Amino acid sequence: MLGVMGVLIAIAVIIFMAYKGWSIIPASLLCALIVVLTNHGDIWKSLSVDYVNGFKYFAGTYFLIFVLGALFGQVMGESGSANSISYKLMNWFGESRAVLVVALATSVLTYGGVNLFIVIFTVYPLALILFKAADLPKRLILATVGIGAGTFTMTALPGSPSIQNLIPAQVLGTTATAAPLMGIICSLFLFGAGVWYVQSQANKAKANGEHFVPGPRDNMDKLSLADASKLPDWKVAFLPLLVVIGLIFLLKGKMDALYGVCIALAVGIILTYVLNWKRFENPLKALNDGCSNSVMALVNTAAIVGFGFVVQNVPAFQAFIKFALGMKFNPLVSEAIAVNVIAGITGSASGGLTIFMKTMGPAFLQTGMSPEALHRVASIASGGLDSLPHSGAVITLLMVMGLTHKEAYKDLGVVSVILPLLATVLAVVIGILLY
Repeated sequence: MLGVMGVLIAIAVIIFMAYKGWSIIPASLLCALIVVLTNHGDIWKSLSVDYVNGFKYFAGTYFLIFVLGALFGQVMGESGSANSISYKLMNWFGESRAVLVVALATSVLTYGGVNLFIVIFTVYPLALILFKAADLPKRLILATVGIGAGTFTMTALPGSPSIQNLIPAQVLGTTATAAPLMGIICSLFLFGAGVWYVQSQANKAKANGEHFVPGPRDNMDKLSLADASKLPDWKVAFLPLLVVIGLIFLLKGKMDALYGVCIALAVGIILTYVLNWKRFENPLKALNDGCSNSVMALVNTAAIVGFGFVVQNVPAFQAFIKFALGMKFNPLVSEAIAVNVIAGITGSASGGLTIFMKTMGPAFLQTGMSPEALHRVASIASGGLDSLPHSGAVITLLMVMGLTHKEAYKDLGVVSVILPLLATVLAVVIGILLY
């Protein structure tokens, strides 16, 4: 019992520390220590092996993705390409629809298979321009990006190439389009309710006299819409982005997925330089800044993954597994609760879903419940408590955007935790009634 309480206390403490402005590195180490001590574990092994293995796994796996993703976003901004695309989007939709435009752009990229970490670096410069033009508080960018990157395209929309949609298929024998009606209904709810909520907060902020205020790292001089004549043509500006997405699809299945994405990003960076060389005031500085900007986001995210590895390796974590297996509800209800609990503990949708499917997936399959319904409910459920404040993805978003939990997490929490939990309930009801 003490071990279980220790895990829960550690998660509560890391959330509290994040809100108080602590760096996630000391916070994750301190909370990992709480987990180890309450579970009577080996402190040195837990910190030097489990924590470090988690850190090394994430940092080693995603190092090139972070560097190339940050660099692609940097050169898109420095060249005026992000500016040009944003200008065109505003012409099409109008400045007042900045929330809708950013949410749609993020959704298209993630449904197209572009990794969340890449989307952050790609969309953020566009979002800065659009929110500045609409004079909306920068803090709302986080929740707006969360709509497209962390909800329906990640878990609910049939056919999504996201890992959260593919993990259940490996165990249940389903496909990426499992339970299409359930997925489409939940997707419409997540997108519609998300945009409505953020737009309502934007309207409230304007009524309260809030304005767009850039952060210290936001180079708004490079992202000004004042002189559109100096920008590249929007079709030329869009070409590198189109090439990156196209190459990701073209190389899929022909090589390791991360390797393919790295190649696509490298080509996109080179193409942006070639098409806009004369527009760069200092090409080398753009290169150096882009690479440097990626490091802190990578390290902070890797630190929280290290904490998750410590949690997964203590006896108390097995108690959570047994609790989930022992629930006597309808299989879809039990599954939804179990996936959410594990994703919340690990701070990861994919991590929680992988653990659930490996340990409990076959048992749920034997209940006789429709594999397609099990697939879709599990996928949607993984996108709920995974986005608590200690989530690696949340911390990465905040780091890249230069925001704090205190400033921006409340709205992101509504979009990426509350609404997905409601969508999970909706999915369970549809599953019970129709499957």
